[in-house]
Amino acid sequence: MQKLAEKLRAIAPDRLFENEPMSKHTTFRVGGPADLMFYPESRDEIIAALEAAKEENVPVHVIGNGSNLLVRDGGIRGLVIVLGDEFARVCVDGDRIYAEAGVRLSRIAMVAQENGLTGLEFAGGIPGTLGGGCMMNAGAYGGQLSDVLVSCQVLLDGELKSYSVDEMEMGYRTTMPLKKGGVVFSAEFRLKRGDPAAIAERMRDLAQRRRDKQPLNMPSAGSTFKRPEGYFAGKLIEDAGLRGMSIGGAKVSEKHCGFIINTGNAKSSDILELIAFCQKRVFE
Repeated sequence: MQKLAEKLRAIAPDRLFENEPMSKHTTFRVGGPADLMFYPESRDEIIAALEAAKEENVPVHVIGNGSNLLVRDGGIRGLVIVLGDEFARVCVDGDRIYAEAGVRLSRIAMVAQENGLTGLEFAGGIPGTLGGGCMMNAGAYGGQLSDVLVSCQVLLDGELKSYSVDEMEMGYRTTMPLKKGGVVFSAEFRLKRGDPAAIAERMRDLAQRRRDKQPLNMPSAGSTFKRPEGYFAGKLIEDAGLRGMSIGGAKVSEKHCGFIINTGNAKSSDILELIAFCQKRVFE
């Protein structure tokens, strides 16, 4: 680990952090320290960091906004690479949008609206970044990224190449890069022309629905469970009598039973235990 730290300091001494608490980098606000955390400022730095970690046999996790992560209390052994504001460029060309991995999906949706492009309204309230969104085929309110995605640039097995939406093998919260351990660098979307005012109204409506139905004021990772085919996780949890159920500082939201929230002092172990309890009770 120390040899890797020395190599990364040689690249950017002011952008390498040791024993960095992951609770500061996840929307759940839980998680122990990462051995190393690195903030690259270019693609070359990302590739150099990945190659250095491989040489030193150190595991790597690449993150964005940390909005769909649950990090254990013991933290992360290895290197965490954060793709942030240095990878947040968005470009519009006709009915196409090109965006980098570190930009928030909500920002891309706003750019689309401003340019009279429809198809990404569902993403307006998703707090995650493009990279994570493309890795898991993020979606909400009946839409998902695969509906409008043309291609992604993905680093896989040391090679950076473009994969079409078909090659991405995007299903419900799953993709080829997620299964194979790739890193999404950027993506291209094709949208349709629409009325900016109507698009804005649709986004306002979805935002209001989120505020009305979801515990947005509490730390969480959004919907905790994948939706069972033909049903809704929150309804199953509610029907099992688990609304408001808590373990330690983790609680099933009374506002939306599909959310597990951190009431302020939760540990990752509390959340994991409550997830397992909900799964067991619903199964029974």
